Amino acid sequence: MTEDEYELEFTEDPLAFLGAADEYLREDPVLTTVVATVTQRAMVGAQLGEPRPTDRPCWWVLVRGRYGQVVSVGMRTAPFAPYPLFVPPMPDPAARGLARALHARGEEVGGVNGALPAAQVIADETAALTGRRASVHEHTRLFELGKLIEPPPSPGRMRAAAPNDLDVCLAWFNAFAQDAAEQAGRTDDPAAAERFEEDDMRRRIAGERVWLWEDEAGRVVHLTGYNLPAFGVVRVGPVYTPREHRGRGYASTTVAAMSRRLLDEGLRACLFTDQANPTSNKIYQALGYEPVVDMANLVIAPASS
Repeated sequence: MTEDEYELEFTEDPLAFLGAADEYLREDPVLTTVVATVTQRAMVGAQLGEPRPTDRPCWWVLVRGRYGQVVSVGMRTAPFAPYPLFVPPMPDPAARGLARALHARGEEVGGVNGALPAAQVIADETAALTGRRASVHEHTRLFELGKLIEPPPSPGRMRAAAPNDLDVCLAWFNAFAQDAAEQAGRTDDPAAAERFEEDDMRRRIAGERVWLWEDEAGRVVHLTGYNLPAFGVVRVGPVYTPREHRGRGYASTTVAAMSRRLLDEGLRACLFTDQANPTSNKIYQALGYEPVVDMANLVIAPASS
């Protein structure tokens, strides 16, 4: 199909989007996990009366094929600069059409995150239209758990985070992105990352979606979180061990225990890794996580920068 044969339908209503995209999201809920969970969270917020953001883009798009069926989707809901788009797999002509539609809308796009090659196609087309340059900031990979392989146990125990763990959970969630970048050999701008707030962390703790590992002395040495299920799929993360406690198997043990709980509940587990971090990729594959799709986080900046 050519670019003109795809129809783009934009909406700022997460409920309307979920209604129209339901069949598409259910068809492969691992590939669409980010779109599904982010949109469901936005829908709940709207139902609770939370105001829609007005200081940044916040929309979803349906990509319809020749017969009106939804063949892909996209969204721009990130609460941090440069407010990147997110796209699952998308036909190349539709991806180029999306870049051109946003340019025609006068919407400045500074980043694209998502499945390859769609994210690259959008970034390259945007760069060509605006005289800027697209570059990969981070290569990521989506994994899904196949058959769980239990690792050697670490001393200690796993427990759900409690309200009095709020401060350490919040600090470790917010430290995760920067520490992960350092492990991968990148120097990231801490401002250009999602920041978690106390209210959000309280909800995660109350919902038992943050789990901690205590060593034999009762010290909290590791954190593993996960998102709410969407279409039977749970995305594990962040997975964080402070520098002074690394190398003792806490991440492997906790992620394995968490994965077992999810499997026992009849859920599918997936997670993202930074391809530049050999440690995390090795850990998850040793547990039975299998690669699904390669993704990238691209930035679009002036050619002289």
